[in-house]
Amino acid sequence: MTITCFEDLQIWQEARKLTISIYDATRLPSFARDFGLVNQIRKASISIGSNIAEGHERGGKQEFLQFLSVAKGSSGEVRSQLYLARDPGYIEKDKCEQLIGDFKRLTSMISSFMKYLKTSDYKGTKYKTS
Repeated sequence: MTITCFEDLQIWQEARKLTISIYDATRLPSFARDFGLVNQIRKASISIGSNIAEGHERGGKQEFLQFLSVAKGSSGEVRSQLYLARDPGYIEKDKCEQLIGDFKRLTSMISSFMKYLKTSDYKGTKYKTS
């Protein structure tokens, strides 16, 4: 597998899509009033795709794995914050459970990609010799 740019990574594409879902959910009038939680959940969601991109662009396998680990942690953070939004009724239970499931799948995708990288010959672009 040749990884040429982060935009081609399925995990980055999924993270981008789910960030849009978080923005949509936090625009609901009931949710939007809690500025602190809105800000935090958006930042955590943005962090997922950003860390995937930054890790890839660093050019080394170990750095990439480190940033993927941070992205995976941010996915867990979003799930935790979704529960916090559901408890006071900022988001409907069904929508919340759907988003939690989507972020669980993303976490699983990131984990699978990390396992692949750990066992692959991929070293990163900064170690290529021309």
